[in-house]
Amino acid sequence: MPPPPAADSGAAIMAIADHLSARVQSLSFERPVTHVYNPLDYAREVLCDYVHRYGRPPKLALLLGMNPGPFGMAQTGVPFGEVAAVRDWLGLQGRIGKPATEHPDRPVEGFACRRSEVSGARLWGFLRQEFGQPEAFFERAFVWNYCPLLFCRIERSGGRDICRNLTPDALAADQTRALYAACDEALIALVEVLGPRYLVGVGGFAHQRLQRLFADSGRHRIGRMLHPSPANPQANRDFAGSARRQLTELGLWPLLKPG
Repeated sequence: MPPPPAADSGAAIMAIADHLSARVQSLSFERPVTHVYNPLDYAREVLCDYVHRYGRPPKLALLLGMNPGPFGMAQTGVPFGEVAAVRDWLGLQGRIGKPATEHPDRPVEGFACRRSEVSGARLWGFLRQEFGQPEAFFERAFVWNYCPLLFCRIERSGGRDICRNLTPDALAADQTRALYAACDEALIALVEVLGPRYLVGVGGFAHQRLQRLFADSGRHRIGRMLHPSPANPQANRDFAGSARRQLTELGLWPLLKPG
């Protein structure tokens, strides 16, 4: 189990993140997984800045994503952590190292990364448009990812090896058993620290994990919002409108944006 919450909420959340990082770092994954990135480890300083600035409880809502994207959290350590949003809107700083092994197609360049993570740009862009300043959003809500690991697999294409993403739900069941146990434990501990009434899965996978862990508690209202991935045709049409509508139907949006 993670260490008990510290008096400082930021320290309590970082204790949960560090405990999760150590647990998943010890796991091994078989093919088709070839590379595993753990930004809780090599980008811990930026994550720590995020947690201490914006993680103060209590929170009305927790928005939960799946796992890091290669040009988002894998670069910055922040959920949906598109570089420009993390640096320029959230105002976060910190040293970013390297994973133990990385594929040439997926280098970790930190704030020097010039690739934009579409999912992160859409999510944080939507929140910036609606709330203006990040403090106005984080006063009542927080954003986290269920799984902290980025998984890569290699495909042969055009005579060369290409690195592709592999999401946790695409792993074999025997590969996810220990991974999900660690992520479940960390999520339960985080919810205890933050005390949210609303739990919102950003996409179907996160929503399923929330339902599995919290549906019977009677303490939370669990909902789902559209994932901002470019692989989602609906998100490509109108992510902001869909997200606003879904959060309104859940009853959360008027509480996040009173007046």
